[in-house]
Amino acid sequence: MKLNEYLQKHYTKKTAKAYIREIEIYIANNPNNKKYTYPEVVNYIGVLRTKYSNAKTINRILSSIKAYYDYLCFTKIRKDNPSKSIKLRDKISRDIQLQDLFTIEELEQLLNVKQERYTALEHRNKVLMSLLIYQGLQPRELANISIQDINLEQATIYIKATNNTNSRTLPLKANQILSFQYYQTEVRKKLLKENQTEKYLVGIRGNDYTEIDITSHIKHNYKGIFEGRKVNAKTIRQSVITNLLKQHNDLRIVQSFAGHKYPSTTERYKQNDIEAFQQQINLHHPIK
Repeated sequence: MKLNEYLQKHYTKKTAKAYIREIEIYIANNPNNKKYTYPEVVNYIGVLRTKYSNAKTINRILSSIKAYYDYLCFTKIRKDNPSKSIKLRDKISRDIQLQDLFTIEELEQLLNVKQERYTALEHRNKVLMSLLIYQGLQPRELANISIQDINLEQATIYIKATNNTNSRTLPLKANQILSFQYYQTEVRKKLLKENQTEKYLVGIRGNDYTEIDITSHIKHNYKGIFEGRKVNAKTIRQSVITNLLKQHNDLRIVQSFAGHKYPSTTERYKQNDIEAFQQQINLHHPIK
């Protein structure tokens, strides 16, 4: 079995492609790699630290090297994997990058960006996007909304719990009410045709609109709108939460709104404004 075949069998297509690229670089820079022991591999990681400051990059390269030596063991070229016990202590930053997020005004621009070929889908998508930019929901949460979860009389929506978020009932904005009502009474029925489902968001063939569908929709239809910043469900949600904190809302209120299980998760969005400002300066005016 060739290396490429081995990687594709044990990893996703995307991961296998990334790994083969890093392995080719490793082999080119280390001709005697098949005879390497633990110290030689560690030395190579040391060289990487002088080239890369991003811990995620170094971890990815180490993972590819481990996969390479696993392959050599699998094909009986080696009896051991010299990189197996190497564990990096580099801290992968989980800080929210404030300079990459969007203001309330920028988020609302997304409601009128894409004109769909089908009018019904255009109305459906406005409902979807409004739930992202006003309630800050995750794609999984959006896909799990049932028709019973919407209460237009009380102007609320119930969000079911997921593995990493709590259940909660959130208020709907005034401008969402009429849009939701029209979607429920006209658009959704038209999309469903003869199909039956309790899910609130449905596709053009009346099928459930899944988490993957939602993620793909945002990725393909909102790409490049804000130069240098990625528009996806994650950055939209991060923007919503960050904007709430910037408005000096109590941390516990924002935690409840976002469905965070722990206050520490919400606190990650409270980066120092001076730090964010410095990041912006470094991005646009790097010191030579």
